Amino acid sequence: MSDAEAPRNRKERRAVARESGRPVGPPTSAPKLLKLAQPDRSKPKEKTLLDLYEERKALLDQGQPFDPKYADGLVRDEGGNILEAGLGDDEPIGPVGQAVFWAAALGMLHFTFDVLVYNQYRQEIEWPPIFKRTLTMLPILFMLVWMLRSETASRFRNIRQVFYFVTSVAAGCYTIHVANKGGYFFVMKRTPPLGTWWIWSVIEMDVAFAAASIGAELLYLWWKGYTMF
Repeated sequence: MSDAEAPRNRKERRAVARESGRPVGPPTSAPKLLKLAQPDRSKPKEKTLLDLYEERKALLDQGQPFDPKYADGLVRDEGGNILEAGLGDDEPIGPVGQAVFWAAALGMLHFTFDVLVYNQYRQEIEWPPIFKRTLTMLPILFMLVWMLRSETASRFRNIRQVFYFVTSVAAGCYTIHVANKGGYFFVMKRTPPLGTWWIWSVIEMDVAFAAASIGAELLYLWWKGYTMF
């Protein structure tokens, strides 16, 4: 049989075998066998996840943090010099992302306060002015959050906490005064932005500063003889 007439596939080979009465023989080339070898049982040359876990656990058992150079949100070398800016406050999205998120959240809070004040004085809700005031507040809130969560502000954590404390007490006490002494139109204008800043300042503070600010505002409420409602 010439090369042109040689079977080209298994089907043709089986047809030729049936016609000739001879079974199809085994393939001429035996498959290559995999080379057998023992696995590498030597220890890893780098630290494994288990090793890192044991190191971190030992530090926690000794009351030490994982790595002091990350304590203030900034990456530092062994000499304490800043190598690169961290994102601060354990946030993974950076100051700009935080500013966008907080501006949107605080904008919704301001909008809600504005509607509640209208409802409190049984006034017909005027939606266009409310939307206008909220949209006016958004870029202001964005800039404030961005500046206070920037790399520079993150270096002065204690100063930032004192700033939040002072502004929280000032905004809180003034809101209490306005709500008790101001006319309804004055309250409608001042309470939403003051209340928004007040709440955000408390959220940004550590627990000790936040508790002290609330205590100062309650003391002011008692001293002036005002009521909450």
